[in-house]
Amino acid sequence: MAHKPNRMEGEADMSTVSGGRMSFGEDHMKDLHNQLHQESIDNPNAFWGEAAGALAWDKTFERVLDDSQAPMYRWFSGGQLNTCYNAVDRHVEAGRGEQVAIQYVSPITGTEYGITYNELQAQVSRLAGYMASQGVVKGDRVIIYMPMVPETAYAMLACARLGAIHSVVFGGFAANELATRIDDATPKMILSASCGVEPSGVVAYKPLLDDALEQASHKVEQCVILNRPQLQADLVDGRDVDWQGAMADAPNIECQTVEATDPLYILYTSGTTGQPKGVVRDNGGHAVALAWSMKHIYDIDPGDVFWAASDVGWVVGHSYIVYGPLLVGATTVLFEGKPVGTPDPGIFWRTIAKYNVKSFFTAPTAIRAIKRDDPEGDYLKDVDLSCLGTLFLAGERCDPDTLHWAEQQLDKPVIDHWWQTETGWPVAANLMGTAPVPVKAGSPAKAVPGYDVQVLDEMGDVVAPDQSGNVVIKLPLPPGTLATLWQNEGRYKESYLSMYPGYYLTGDAGYMDEDGYLYIMSRIDDIINVAGHRLSTGRFEEVLCQHEAVAEAAVIGVDDKLKGQVPLGLVVLKKGCDLSDEQLYKELIALVREQIGPVAAFKLVSAVPKLPKTRSGKILRGTMRKIADNQEFKMPATIEDPYTLELVRNALTRMGYADAHV
Repeated sequence: MAHKPNRMEGEADMSTVSGGRMSFGEDHMKDLHNQLHQESIDNPNAFWGEAAGALAWDKTFERVLDDSQAPMYRWFSGGQLNTCYNAVDRHVEAGRGEQVAIQYVSPITGTEYGITYNELQAQVSRLAGYMASQGVVKGDRVIIYMPMVPETAYAMLACARLGAIHSVVFGGFAANELATRIDDATPKMILSASCGVEPSGVVAYKPLLDDALEQASHKVEQCVILNRPQLQADLVDGRDVDWQGAMADAPNIECQTVEATDPLYILYTSGTTGQPKGVVRDNGGHAVALAWSMKHIYDIDPGDVFWAASDVGWVVGHSYIVYGPLLVGATTVLFEGKPVGTPDPGIFWRTIAKYNVKSFFTAPTAIRAIKRDDPEGDYLKDVDLSCLGTLFLAGERCDPDTLHWAEQQLDKPVIDHWWQTETGWPVAANLMGTAPVPVKAGSPAKAVPGYDVQVLDEMGDVVAPDQSGNVVIKLPLPPGTLATLWQNEGRYKESYLSMYPGYYLTGDAGYMDEDGYLYIMSRIDDIINVAGHRLSTGRFEEVLCQHEAVAEAAVIGVDDKLKGQVPLGLVVLKKGCDLSDEQLYKELIALVREQIGPVAAFKLVSAVPKLPKTRSGKILRGTMRKIADNQEFKMPATIEDPYTLELVRNALTRMGYADAHV
């Protein structure tokens, strides 16, 4: 690759790419948002072609939007670049190597240190050099199963440096879930660690990894294990290699040129069948979209400090802990801890003040947890947050109470925004760096430029303002969104494009008001959103039915003040079962924890004599959710036995739900 790529002719600097547009003034911000959005829809080639000028390209793209294989659209076809070069090396070459790239903060282990761009380049190039020496080449898959430590970011960037495709699996995921991802991605190498550290204690990763490798059909050639001080892992001869030992004599390696349309990573998200869906992100569109979003949405310029309090196992960690901030030369905070309990509900605020964070991104769940433990904001009173410009919330719907509490305590703009694993960056948001508009509680504001968001009824017609329907995005999706599903284009089309031809189905229901503000209200499928983590009800049911006493199971998501939703299970027992309620409860909870992991937050389960179903055998989960959350509902016309709803109500009431009578 050309290691010092030339900027494209006529390009503007990232920080000034929209400088002319910003001269309209605050009174025109509402119009400016609409103008930018309209430009992106009317002329996507010009809009995104200009945005691409913020990056260094090895070869200029031939087409901005390639619609030759619609509905499989591609961005920047013919273009070549390297994502790691754009995120690391070019900042070093520009003379900013001594700026902190990653600020690591781990209150849970008492560790804090900064990594400069020079140091980041050295670590990443050496890890990539080791991987290359072991035969990892462009297009190979590498699974990363690690905690929130800097080495996890090194691993992602090292894969990008080689053109290898990384797939990060949330550290601590159950062994069988990891095994399914190993078999789907068929990685040449796995990068892992001995453990993660949680408030409850040390979580050993290596036994889970060993179990997953035993279960998986695909055989992995090598595992590189980072042994942490909190727990030393035993290494398997001939397969496992110590991370530090591997790095000691590893050669440095330069960035490898890849096509803009080549995959950068696979990130698995829950599928309604229980089989995970591997979302594929490309290199070119991903880099362009994230760089654009850092300035326009998050108001981050080179040298600013940005903190997304998430995990690299989730899409937020990919987009806004690792790639987004580094692509624009910002400092990113990598945080190993929790909003409360590590050690107290003031840790977020103290970290923001200590490291001069300009924009902070977390989930509403985190703010609710802080509010629960510190309702009067006592931990805020002695903290100087003058550096903080904006608090961004995403991962689940932000209820107005949480938003208003944060506004009152921080005296800062609190911005809800909405997006998905599949989209990779915000679909609806307030453009805080370019064209902020008034906040409306309960809404993530307006569609971001590039996204033609519409609300349709079941027939595919646009509904009137304030009328609920299915939220969709008219094709083509903008750069940075999913290109397809890994090795399953048919499932991609069936899952997202088949219901409304010409549109991407988000899977969410909501409405749009007369001002164009979007309101996301619920899922239209049976995916539960637990503290921002999307988990399949089908997977829960599959696990519950593994218990020898369970004949049938149904799982629904019920409202929870802290986590947004939590899973609630109802099981029908096999005849002759003599287990006590207490014993059954304990065994089912343990089974879900083992198979899905603690992230499931599964603590509500009860036995019922019979589940409510339609005559065709479909379980009435939607009706049960309404009963649990005390919402009005109509008796389904196709119900097989109306009395089953009374049985469900009684069980839900015993668990603290369904106060209203059926």
